[in-house]
Amino acid sequence: MTARFNDLILTPTGLRHRRRLYPCSIGRGGIRADKREGDGATPAGVHRVVMTLYRPDRIARPAPWAQAILPGDLWSDASDDAAYNMAVRAPYAPSHEALRRADPLYDLILVTDWNWPNAVPGKGSCIFIHQWRRPGYPTEGCLALRRDHLFHLASEIPPETRVVVPDF
Repeated sequence: MTARFNDLILTPTGLRHRRRLYPCSIGRGGIRADKREGDGATPAGVHRVVMTLYRPDRIARPAPWAQAILPGDLWSDASDDAAYNMAVRAPYAPSHEALRRADPLYDLILVTDWNWPNAVPGKGSCIFIHQWRRPGYPTEGCLALRRDHLFHLASEIPPETRVVVPDF
């Protein structure tokens, strides 16, 4: 694979973009080529950033293509539902995650195309790049960065930026 200028490349020491290295947390299940729902792993592979979501009540719009997270915005994680692994709106009865959280973890989200838009049940929910809880604290499979680093990346990368996750 040939690296591209705007690639986000996960390394053992962080997420590299251009010549900068950003400390990064990964899933509690490590990195896996055979990602499955609930394993807590970050999927190995080359993914694309397909959308940027942000909380306009908490942060400025990071890029012209960023979309606001509004009250009632959810993400379906119900693998037996037709809307599995898609943005949905409340009221939504099947299993889901609220995108407007009380904590700041989802104030800014880079959404990847992992198992999206044509989700395969059991392959795992969408992988986000979001704010971390604290350095080194694992995620449920997403990538997580310091708030200012995440905002900086979101303001610099264009749509379809590749996220390269090697299987170390």
